[in-house]
Amino acid sequence: MVISLIFDGIITNYLPYLVNDLSFFTPMFTLISIFIIYPLYRKKEKYYFIALFILGIVYDLMYTNMLFFNATIFIIIGLFTKIINKNLELSILKNIIYIIFIIIIYEFVTAIILYIYNIVPISIDKVLYKIIHSIILNVIYGDILFLFIKVLPKKYKEININ
Repeated sequence: MVISLIFDGIITNYLPYLVNDLSFFTPMFTLISIFIIYPLYRKKEKYYFIALFILGIVYDLMYTNMLFFNATIFIIIGLFTKIINKNLELSILKNIIYIIFIIIIYEFVTAIILYIYNIVPISIDKVLYKIIHSIILNVIYGDILFLFIKVLPKKYKEININ
């Protein structure tokens, strides 16, 4: 998760990220890592949600300056991730579908919160534009991360938190 957080910052600095100037490679690596790493925390879900909350606060402090905004959204995404992983078996194709689903949830929840509190003028066109332009890079990153975690030896697949 920490590596994904750092990658988000590095890639965002090299790609245009203003609304109406998004590239086809808008990173959401931290969000994707939340979904992909859940199996590592399968038996220690409490620590998973604590890690998501802390990651969300760090993400807010580093990138959005809106304390508890992404911390709350990351918890919501974590709950969806838990439901998906409990009920369905993951494969590469399903992973792509779920990553797209997670991106859509994140963007719509963010847009709804920004609209309700009138923080930034938002429209459906801008939300759809941002979703469409963030799928390519994030699906590639998610699949690479998924394959990497799938190849890990079994002894590394469970998080040991004492």
